Amino acid sequence: METSAFSELLLWVRREGLEIVMLLTGSVLVARLVTWSATRWTGRIERKEPDTGNLVRSEEAKRNHALIQLLAWVAVVGVYIVAALLVLQALGVSLSAVVPAATVAGVALGFGAQRIVQDLLAGFFLFAERQYGYGDLIRLEALGVGTPVIGTVEEFSLRTTTVRTPEGEVVITPNGQVIQTTNLSRGWARAVIDVPLPVTVDVNHVTDVLRDVGQAAYEDERLRALLLDVPTVMGVESIEVDQFKVRVVARTLPGKQFAVGRTLRAMITRQLLAEGIRTSAQLATGEPTGSSS
Repeated sequence: METSAFSELLLWVRREGLEIVMLLTGSVLVARLVTWSATRWTGRIERKEPDTGNLVRSEEAKRNHALIQLLAWVAVVGVYIVAALLVLQALGVSLSAVVPAATVAGVALGFGAQRIVQDLLAGFFLFAERQYGYGDLIRLEALGVGTPVIGTVEEFSLRTTTVRTPEGEVVITPNGQVIQTTNLSRGWARAVIDVPLPVTVDVNHVTDVLRDVGQAAYEDERLRALLLDVPTVMGVESIEVDQFKVRVVARTLPGKQFAVGRTLRAMITRQLLAEGIRTSAQLATGEPTGSSS
């Protein structure tokens, strides 16, 4: 009796057991192959891009990168689902009996896991509408989070969006929780600098100085590669009791508005000091007027 049971067990291991092991091993290998192929494909896209920064990739490259990530994720999930069904079949479970149970379980899962379904649907529409993709610099506002997250999209799947902030933090947000997205790297960006000045300063003279700074910035080799045209002086933006603000706007490559803004502010400050003009902030802190050497 024991010998017969052992023989049946050994026979089952040789047949169904070996088949199950092969199915599980094969599904893992196929999933890894899909992931490896997706990585190679995205690497080929990155090598074709002339610029080394994520933020200045072409829109087509960003979309293709996001599409590959989505297809790889769907393929891996599909491989594991098929493997699970084949394992059940190898265990002697009839798939015709599994379908009604799976239908009931699906309905229960739909009610109990509405958040997951919401995330998947939201991720599909985020991709279909091209709201953002891999490498985009975005500002993400999520439900229940007071402070928006600003960072670069490092991974985009149907369920989640992974963003790396300038501080190096990795923020993973379910797509269903996203209530508003601001894409800061779509096509081109804009650096806006408001220069606060005391009301005693000659507006026309300040405007001429700022125009000269904009022209000098456009002629600078480092900034010229980031600027799309000469920075423009928009004029007086606001007037207060003791100061007014003059706005300078510069169109830049996508995602480069912050670097351009920092450099322009430094250039404006130096030039104003060279002209003997102090901003309202300098007057408030009592900084002396500087001069150019």
